Amino acid sequence: MTAPQVQPPAKLLMIVFEAHDEWEGIPLHEALAQTLEERGIAGATALRGVSGYGAHHRLRSKGLLEPSHEPMTLLVVDNEAKLRDVVPILRPMVAEGVFVLLDAEVMSVS
Repeated sequence: MTAPQVQPPAKLLMIVFEAHDEWEGIPLHEALAQTLEERGIAGATALRGVSGYGAHHRLRSKGLLEPSHEPMTLLVVDNEAKLRDVVPILRPMVAEGVFVLLDAEVMSVS
């Protein structure tokens, strides 16, 4: 199976939320990735963070005795039009987090 080609202008969508967040009973990063795949988005990768903070200025990290509040970032690559079309579908899934859209250059390695 060949990977979808990204037509310029390429963009990188970063979605940051808490690793323990869920959507309809499954981990949020899996639900987001599944939604993106179903809509033909070129690629997505979830990265678990060590610590971080956001608008509420509460440091989030993995604790030994309390529930995990590690940050999670989903990196999504495709062209701008496709990403802008999918953001309204993804926003309701993320109860608290941030969406960032960045310029990107896709460089093929295969």
